[in-house]
Amino acid sequence: MASGINKVILIGNLGKDPEIQKFDNGVKKATFSLATSEVFKNKEGEKTTHTEWHNIVLWRGLAEIAESYLKKGNTIYLEGKIRRRDWEDKEGQKRYSFEIIGDNMTMLGGPRKEGGPGETIVETVKEDTSGDAPQPEDDLPF
Repeated sequence: MASGINKVILIGNLGKDPEIQKFDNGVKKATFSLATSEVFKNKEGEKTTHTEWHNIVLWRGLAEIAESYLKKGNTIYLEGKIRRRDWEDKEGQKRYSFEIIGDNMTMLGGPRKEGGPGETIVETVKEDTSGDAPQPEDDLPF
């Protein structure tokens, strides 16, 4: 029996272009912020928007795709898990933050295809834990 599930699903817009780090072993890491917003009516009946910001981390093949295709403002669908990161600041104080480690991403908006106005590139990519770059899924139901 599983001891727990750590699964996050987000649809949101990039708050900045991805920052890319390349390590000595060739592995790439992409980090960026993702905004998710919900609209609701407050007690006074006024439409209100609440935006939550998420720190996103992508590794290897997903980082390469982020580097090549993602820009500030793009809309993505992201699946992953929450991870807590601890560190000490310059004053020796213990600090922590939460990150979303992505393992499946679909680009929902961004660059337009040359075929015509209003068409959006939609491509789903899953992280391949074997170390190879992920490949687009070909088994779409439509």
